[in-house]
Amino acid sequence: MKKIEAIIKPFKLDDAKAALGEIGIDGMTVSEVRGFGRQKGHSELYRGAEYVVEFHPKVKLEIVVSDDLVEKVTLALRESANSGKIGDGKIFIYPMEEAVRIRTGERGESAIS
Repeated sequence: MKKIEAIIKPFKLDDAKAALGEIGIDGMTVSEVRGFGRQKGHSELYRGAEYVVEFHPKVKLEIVVSDDLVEKVTLALRESANSGKIGDGKIFIYPMEEAVRIRTGERGESAIS
């Protein structure tokens, strides 16, 4: 099993969710996060005062999948979250040691399906 974390632009969330649904992924955790990479911060005006936005709003998707779905999920996320502009995000893939379904006590891949 692997845990896939994707940091994407908020307006791409619906596209990513639809693309994942098409390949059979029906569960994920979504968090609103803030951060920056190469794009760094930028200045904005608010009520006549200039201020620096250092952290950009992003959305983090967390998905745990079996090893055989990792490439499909990664490709679906890359294609659906790509706007072609800086700040599109990142995908991280981690080994997942164990998963346990709280309600039934199921373990491993049966706990994530």
